[in-house]
Amino acid sequence: MSVKIDTTHTSQFLGLNSESGVWPKSDYGKNVIVGLVDTGIWPESKSYSDDGMIEVPSRWKGECESGTQFNSSLCNKKLIGARYFNKGLLANNPNLTISMDSARDTDGHGTHTSSTAAGSHVEGASFFGYATGTATGIAPKAHVAMYKALWEEGVFLSDILAAIDQAIEDGVDVLSLSLGINALPLHEDPVAIAAFAALEKGIFVSTSAGNEGPFYETLHNGTPWVLTVAAGTVDREFIGTLTLGNGASVTGLSLYPGNSSSSESSISYVDCQDDKKLQKNVHRIVVCLDKNDSVSEDIYNVRNSKVAGAVFITNSTDLEFYLQSEFPAVFLNFQEGDKVLEYVKSDSSPKAKLEFQVTHIGAKPTPKVASYSSRGPSPSCPIILKPDLMAPGALILASWPQKTPVTEVTSGKLFSNFNIISGTSMSCPHASGVAALLKGAHPDWSPAAIRSAMMTTAYVLDNTRRPIQDIGLKNEAATPLAMGAGHIDPNKALDPGLIYDATPQDYVNLLCALNLTSKQIETITRSSSYTCSNPSLDLNYPSFIGYFNRNSNESDPKRIQEFKRTVTNLQDGTSVYTAVLTPIGKFKVSVIPDKLVFKEKYEKQSYKLRIEGPLVMDDIVDYGSLSWVETGGKYIVKSPIVATSIKVDPLLGHN
Repeated sequence: MSVKIDTTHTSQFLGLNSESGVWPKSDYGKNVIVGLVDTGIWPESKSYSDDGMIEVPSRWKGECESGTQFNSSLCNKKLIGARYFNKGLLANNPNLTISMDSARDTDGHGTHTSSTAAGSHVEGASFFGYATGTATGIAPKAHVAMYKALWEEGVFLSDILAAIDQAIEDGVDVLSLSLGINALPLHEDPVAIAAFAALEKGIFVSTSAGNEGPFYETLHNGTPWVLTVAAGTVDREFIGTLTLGNGASVTGLSLYPGNSSSSESSISYVDCQDDKKLQKNVHRIVVCLDKNDSVSEDIYNVRNSKVAGAVFITNSTDLEFYLQSEFPAVFLNFQEGDKVLEYVKSDSSPKAKLEFQVTHIGAKPTPKVASYSSRGPSPSCPIILKPDLMAPGALILASWPQKTPVTEVTSGKLFSNFNIISGTSMSCPHASGVAALLKGAHPDWSPAAIRSAMMTTAYVLDNTRRPIQDIGLKNEAATPLAMGAGHIDPNKALDPGLIYDATPQDYVNLLCALNLTSKQIETITRSSSYTCSNPSLDLNYPSFIGYFNRNSNESDPKRIQEFKRTVTNLQDGTSVYTAVLTPIGKFKVSVIPDKLVFKEKYEKQSYKLRIEGPLVMDDIVDYGSLSWVETGGKYIVKSPIVATSIKVDPLLGHN
C-alpha cells in the first residue's frame, strides 16, 4: 500500500500537471475571475494568499465590503471581492439580528467551495493526519470573489438573485453556484433567471445537481444555459487498521479524526441491534456484522453506548457519510471481517487495537457516481438531458474557517484549517475551476463552447477500463441520467476538435417552443428584445434525450424522433469526421449525413439524429452514444443519447 502523498490529490486525479495540458496552457487560470454565491469566506485561510498573483485585472468593478469582523483590507490580489446580501432575509424578518453581518463565513461551505475552485497552494494541509500534502485549487492563479447570500439565519431567493446580478455587474468570468432550489419552473427559479443574464455577458455558470439521489427526476439546476454537475468518487481512500492480539492486522475504511489508541482493548462480537448487549461491552471494542443493510442502525446504537471502539463488517459500498465517526471505528469488507470473526471466536480472551490516519491512493474502481448525486431527467426542462457531467465530489479536502468545528467526537468539538466533506457542492467548484482554466486558455470561447468541450471529451470508463459504476444502482453501470456525458477530463477539453455552440437567442427559441407564455419568457430574459419568430426544441446541445411510450404502435407520433445539431470545426485545414453509434436497446438509431467534411477553421456542418422506438420497451432507460470520429483518430467528439419511458410532468408554476 503506497502511503506517500504529494498533493491533496483531486487536481492530480483530474490529470492536471505542470508539464502539459490546461495548467501550463492557461497559466493556472491567470487573469480569470471566479465568483461564488455561497455562505461567505474565511479570508485568513492560506488558500487566499496572494503570493505570486498578478495585479487585480483593471476591468474588475467589484469591491470588498466591510462588515462584522470583516475589514475591507482583508482582500488582496487573490481574494479580490467580498460582498454580502441579506435585504430579502431582513425584509421578511424585521427584528432579526444577523450574527455575522458580513462576507465572513461561519458555516464553512463557502470557504470549502471557493478554495476548491481557485485556492492557492498550501503546504502541509491535512485533516487530522488524513490526506496530507499540498492543497491546491483547480485554477490556483485565478482570482476569487465571494458573494454571501446564504445565511445561518435563513436563505431568500431575492438575496441569491441580487448576489448573482452583482457578480455579473462586477465582471466575474465564471460563476460557481453550489446551491439550487428544488421543484421550481425556469421562470420562477432565481438561479435560472440570473444565469440567463450571465450567459448574455459571456459568463460561464457552473451549478450543482443536488444531493437527492439516487432517484430519477431529483436534480435541480436542470437549466439549459448552465452546467449541471453530478458528484463522483476519487481514487483516494482513508484507512484504519485493526491489529489483533495474535499479531495479524486488517485494514478498512475510516476517517475517525481522534487519536489512535496505543494500548490493546478486549474485543467481542456483539449483535449491535441489541442495546442491552452493547451496554455489557463498555470499554471494549465491539464487532458488528451487517446482515441486512443494518449498518446505519448499528452505528446509531454504538454511538449511544460507551464502547471503546467498533468494527463494522459490511459489504455496503455506500459508506461515505459514516466514515467520519464520533468514536473510533473502522469499516471492513466481509473478506477482512472474516479474519476478525475467526480470531474473536477462537481466542479465549481476544484483544485488539485500532489505529488511524492512513491515506491510500490508487483505489479501484473509480470514479463511481455517488449514490446521493441527484438524477435527471430535469423537472424544469426535461427536453435537455441533465446532468451534464460528473466531477470529484466525494470526501474532498479543502479549506475551512478556523472557528467553525469540522466535527465532534466523544471528547468534544474539533477544529481544523481543512475539512473533508462530500456532495455535489464539492463537484461543482471542480468544474468551475476547469471552466476558469479553459477560459484562460481560450478567452474567445462562449459559455456553450466551454460546456461542449467539457462534455464531448468526458470519459465513461473507470480506472479498470470498465463502464463507470453507480453506487446508487448497486454498482451497476451508470446511465447518463446519473453521470451526464461522463467524468470531466480537463486536458482533453482543451482541444475538443468540434464544438456545439449556442447563442442566447437559441435558448430563447427553445423557451418559445416550450409552451411558456411571453410574460414567463420575459421574466427569464428580463428584456422584450428577443422574438419568438423561430421556436425550436432542437437546442444545439451536446447530448440527446428522447421520451417514448413504453408500449407503442405504428401510428404513435412519439415513436420516431429527430434531432438536428450543428458542429463548429476548431482545426485549421481539412478534416473528416465519421459518425459511430453504439447500440441502444431495441431502438433503431441513424445519423444523416454520417460523414462531415470540414475545409477550414470555424466552418459549421449540420446533421440529423433519428431515433425509432420499438413497439415495446424492455427498460425504463436505454442509453448509448454518438461519436464523431476524426479520420486521423485524434478527435472523438462524443455525445450521450438517452431514450426513456419516464413520464416527466414539466413544472408549469404560477401564471
